[in-house]
Amino acid sequence: MPAMTMVQAVNNALREEMRRDDRVVVLGEDVGRNGGVFRCTEGLLDEFPDRVFDTPLAENGIIGAAIGMALYGLRPVPEIQFMDFIYPAFDQLVSEAAKLRYRSGGQYSVPMTIRTPFGGGIRGGHYHSQSSEAYFCHTAGLKVVVPSTPADAKGLLTSSIRDPDPVLFLEPKKLYRAFREEVPEGEHTVPLGSAKTRREGTDVSLIAYGYMVNVCLEAAERAAPKGIDAEVLDLRTLVPLDEPAILESAKKTGRVVVVHEAPRTGGFGGEISATIAEKAIEFLHGPIVRVTGFDTPFPYALEDVYLPNADRVLAGIERVMAF
Repeated sequence: MPAMTMVQAVNNALREEMRRDDRVVVLGEDVGRNGGVFRCTEGLLDEFPDRVFDTPLAENGIIGAAIGMALYGLRPVPEIQFMDFIYPAFDQLVSEAAKLRYRSGGQYSVPMTIRTPFGGGIRGGHYHSQSSEAYFCHTAGLKVVVPSTPADAKGLLTSSIRDPDPVLFLEPKKLYRAFREEVPEGEHTVPLGSAKTRREGTDVSLIAYGYMVNVCLEAAERAAPKGIDAEVLDLRTLVPLDEPAILESAKKTGRVVVVHEAPRTGGFGGEISATIAEKAIEFLHGPIVRVTGFDTPFPYALEDVYLPNADRVLAGIERVMAF
């Protein structure tokens, strides 16, 4: 199997799905000749000149056009250049794409996958670093997917493109070229709604998604010399959420630290914490601890302070272990 970065894995998934299914089209700002701002669509225009489209800088138009394409039988994969730019298309997503199956009594679906880079890690400041996944997790009818490895990026993106409903596919910018791993060539899917244990442990569960999975793995390794055996659970999909995997891990260890880089208030970690409190509280030995971004705009100069790191996660581990 070839070793790929996440950028290469995303490109590979798009290329293979476009070869397999001529209904798959790619559209967005600079996705054609330029290959996208992070080069995830590089080379696709050469192979599929009739199915890769550069668009104006108008996110509501990009998503609105993709909804129309999906309703008429295509499987569009629109790219929003940064998640921070998705808000002009917010109404198209939450009021139209998410509602059409319900509004039509199941007669119509919107099989499209919106790809967008999200999160910090490139010192982009408050217009290029936001993590606003909770807005979309709140909307019935949308699926929300966040890979943390190149292999999962390919498998989850392939499953998203094949899904009959709209999927918001969030790509952690920090992980685009962070490392390489072996990625299966050809057919490779990862089912939506399936979490994965990245590290087995017995003392505390670290629950995260995207780049924060790597932060948790580092924190778990640093906790080990202190005699703390930490488990790391990668959610991979926020909607649908793998509740059984979350509850199994929480019941196994009795202690939970939830980690994400989005702001704390209204963040998806609150939903994870509530699920555990409602369905597994009798198994807990201490409070559920959240380690998150802050309730401030994402800063330029203090990105390393804003983003949760292994030190902050380790402090959360020690807090729940000492309860």
